[in-house]
Amino acid sequence: VQLQASGGGLVQPGGSLTLSCVGSGRSFGRDFMAWFRQAPGKDREFVIGMSWGGSQTKYGDVVQGRAFTISRDNAKNTVYLQMNNLKPEDTAIYYCAADPSSTATYVYWGQGTQVTVSS
Repeated sequence: VQLQASGGGLVQPGGSLTLSCVGSGRSFGRDFMAWFRQAPGKDREFVIGMSWGGSQTKYGDVVQGRAFTISRDNAKNTVYLQMNNLKPEDTAIYYCAADPSSTATYVYWGQGTQVTVSS
């Protein structure tokens, strides 16, 4: 069972990135899926998450009022994170995670993808 995150890279302030997270080994279609991030020297923090049917989206404090959007394609076992108007403080390793019971207990984690926002 694996989650594979990709799509990170170097982007200028104000730019956009879309991260992808592909699951394998089991269906993640019924899981609450989320993105976390961890900046150097800081704790990992919750970014955004979505219920399996897409009816519920939870936003972390770090993205309140920001143009970050989560989406998912259960047929492809994939979740996405669209990030617009990025700022240097968004620089971090971004991880996807799956919570099979929707109880904020994340059992499966991706390996992370680096996002660097810099001019």
